Amino acid sequence: MVGKNGAVNDFRWVNPSQPQTLYGATILCYIDAVFGLLFGVIATSILLGLLTVVGLAAGGFGIANEKKWGYAVGVAAAILQVVMLLAVFRLDVLGFPQIMSLMFDGLLVGLLVHPMSRDYQRIWFK
Repeated sequence: MVGKNGAVNDFRWVNPSQPQTLYGATILCYIDAVFGLLFGVIATSILLGLLTVVGLAAGGFGIANEKKWGYAVGVAAAILQVVMLLAVFRLDVLGFPQIMSLMFDGLLVGLLVHPMSRDYQRIWFK
């Protein structure tokens, strides 16, 4: 039924009712996806870079809408991002500009695999 204000959209971009780890991870997924789209992603191939950007955006959207596939895609894209950074720079990743990328990418992985995030998605995601 359509109310007097029109149809209601059931999709969310962020979900503030989720634990702060998942809420922060959702926002960081979107930020990483936008920066990856604008400035490029450190990747071993164009296909993996594009897969990372799309995976981060789709994962953020899926997590915000409490979908199991969204959580899986978000975790996979975040881990892929860290692996590609390490594959491209190897030990040079400890240099100044690269260490910042590694810290933010590692933060995203940490937020997603945090026990609070894992427990919430295991119980509430469909």
